[in-house]
Amino acid sequence: MSRPSVKERLRYWFDNTMAKGTAALIGWLALVSFTLILVISGLTLWLTPDEASGHEGWPGVLWMTLMRTLSPGKIASDTGSAPFLALMLAASLGGIFIVSTLVGVLSTGLRGKIEELRKGRSRIIESGHTVILGWSEQVFTIVGELTKAHASEGGSVIAVLAGKDKPAMEDAIRARVGGTGGTRLVCRTGRPTEPADLDLMSLDTARSIVVISPQEDDPDAHVIKTLLALAKRAGAHPPVVAAIASSRNMAAARLAGGPGVHLVDGDDVAARLIVQSSRQSGLSAVCMDLLDFDGGEIYLRRDPALAGASYGRALDAYATATVIGLRTSAGVALNPPMETVIGTSDEVVVIAQDDSLIRRAAHAPAVDDDRVVTARHPAPRPERTLLLGWNGRAAQIIRHLDGYVAPGSALDVASDHPDAGNGLAGLRNLTVNVKECDATDRFALESLGVGVYQHVIVLSDDRYGTHHADTRTLMTLLQLRDMQATLGERYSIVSEMHDENNRALAEVTEADDIVISDTVIGLLLAQLAENPHLAEVFGYLFDSKGSEIYPRPAADYVQAGAPVTFSTVIESARRRGETAIGYRLAAEIGRPPHFGVVVNPDRSRTVTLGPADSVIVLAER
Repeated sequence: MSRPSVKERLRYWFDNTMAKGTAALIGWLALVSFTLILVISGLTLWLTPDEASGHEGWPGVLWMTLMRTLSPGKIASDTGSAPFLALMLAASLGGIFIVSTLVGVLSTGLRGKIEELRKGRSRIIESGHTVILGWSEQVFTIVGELTKAHASEGGSVIAVLAGKDKPAMEDAIRARVGGTGGTRLVCRTGRPTEPADLDLMSLDTARSIVVISPQEDDPDAHVIKTLLALAKRAGAHPPVVAAIASSRNMAAARLAGGPGVHLVDGDDVAARLIVQSSRQSGLSAVCMDLLDFDGGEIYLRRDPALAGASYGRALDAYATATVIGLRTSAGVALNPPMETVIGTSDEVVVIAQDDSLIRRAAHAPAVDDDRVVTARHPAPRPERTLLLGWNGRAAQIIRHLDGYVAPGSALDVASDHPDAGNGLAGLRNLTVNVKECDATDRFALESLGVGVYQHVIVLSDDRYGTHHADTRTLMTLLQLRDMQATLGERYSIVSEMHDENNRALAEVTEADDIVISDTVIGLLLAQLAENPHLAEVFGYLFDSKGSEIYPRPAADYVQAGAPVTFSTVIESARRRGETAIGYRLAAEIGRPPHFGVVVNPDRSRTVTLGPADSVIVLAER
């Protein structure tokens, strides 16, 4: 290869200087301007000495040329010889070129700086803030709930890092969440999988980190890569909470995140909630009430005054909180045996409006023994359940259902999904039949004889986008409602949806429960971001082992239609080995946001529970 010529070397050097940005361009323009002024001034002194003599030599001629260069309009007032006017014209033309180029360079440079500022590439200078990594529909739920949690605090900050335009993120959150009160929202554009972008979020001083599944293909891969980036990043970071969409990726996520990361299995949580809601009408509303920051919240509290007392006696310990379990060295147990003795290092699990409002009861509550009912719950019997639709978590839902139902129970799957019925080997209590059916077709639904089932589960079809899938679910729910009204049939209906905005539409169908999976996961992430130690509590709550939440007929606990205090309800449940946490009024089932659910009610206020109302308890099956 031949040696580069001088021209090529100069061209290469010039290209490198031009690549240094706006400052280099301005430097070249300054050099060209200085050269032009110097040349024109020299020619003016040489070719037109008479005109130059009136400007006091070199300094005056340089100033005159500079003015013609910066303000070409001054040439209109010039007089003199033709060479002088030609030189001034040349200076003016050169000035027009230089000034216009300078304006263009400055405009481009400023536009680039403004775009950089819009993207939010500066490191945030905060401490005690909550960091959200990634972007999906769950962002709106998490930001909204954290805003409620911090409503009584001043100066709290939520920082979001995602691969979207900073103003677009801020506008979307304001449109969906509304005002954030005293909580400031800070957004940054970047990739959560890049350690350099993570440094923008001041993770060393953050309170907690939430990693959410993005709305992309294979979202768990992005979450796992983000966890790896957090692990690789130098320096410590606060507790991390992450959502995994598919249960099969949990092992890889645990390995990537390490022991300091709390993982939420989205598939498993949604599947368990759907199954439990299908068997206990109103359960999803109870869980949503416990997960959000609007009503009762779950707290862990160490109370030395309760050491040595039994769990059953501790149920009456607080006037403004409801005891639901214990946390010991062996772990969390909700509704443990009533005779369990509370140790000095144990913590009680309570539901309260706020931890600052938890107060001990001044005296033992008044219980009306005459209103206590001791009827036994009926023994479980074989059931028939209809599953309409199919998606990736359907097999998981059926396996959880198999763990709840009595032996000899039947499940019919009606779907036109090509994978319907796959992956169901090894069931113990359920007999599964698969039928070809379009769940949105009225005649196809009528041919199923829906009235013979006790429970109907409507799943979102994953072959369609979220909005289309929700629309199909709404169509199925409307058909079922009309069939119930026309044929006089009664069966519980629980449906799965994606978009929280469709809940209001789904309520028209009067379904017993509507599980918005993304909202449930968002609420759970927000709770764990505020209180990571509650991971054990919620893990126990959604597990099929041990005690679970059951809305049961109020008439099984107290006399229907008679005014009673909630203390009487607690006593009735305690005699059964159960923990009462609230009730649900049938007359308010259709009224958002709590849909008739009252958790941690005032113990001293009387309530009249009718035959259609429910008492919400923690109990074994």
